[in-house]
Amino acid sequence: MDPMDIVGKSKEDASLPKATMTKIIKEMLPADVRVARDAQDLLIECCVEFINLISSESNEVCNKEDKRTIAPEHVLKALQVLGFGEYVEEVYAAYEQHKYETMQDSQRSVKMNSGAEMTEEEAAAEQQRMFAEARARMNGGVSVPQPEQQQLEETPQTTSLQS
Repeated sequence: MDPMDIVGKSKEDASLPKATMTKIIKEMLPADVRVARDAQDLLIECCVEFINLISSESNEVCNKEDKRTIAPEHVLKALQVLGFGEYVEEVYAAYEQHKYETMQDSQRSVKMNSGAEMTEEEAAAEQQRMFAEARARMNGGVSVPQPEQQQLEETPQTTSLQS
């Protein structure tokens, strides 16, 4: 592979986070096994090359289908074409798990946001309440009424019952 094969970047620019990769390597091995630093670097380079290979083949599969976006199906097909068919089932399961977790996260997000909706009047009242609390904290716990509050407090509330 030519060093400039990676869309306008030199091969040295394409890498994976070393700390994350080192953690993955250590998790995959028994606790009593140590890996030399240059062996870790070699494994990381192999991972980068593998990703480049799969990406390139996925792109070719995508282009053959006249698509402009690489889809998961293109990656699965690329694995087959490159002779990694034995991994397709496991990769597909990981993809499904990712979709499920993403869906769960978005549902949680929707639930949190939908409960926070309020009318403009409610939002304004809540904002005024929060401003008043902040002013009270700034003034050492002493609540100083603001002009709007003073006007409301000075205006007598009259209620008339109509029969």
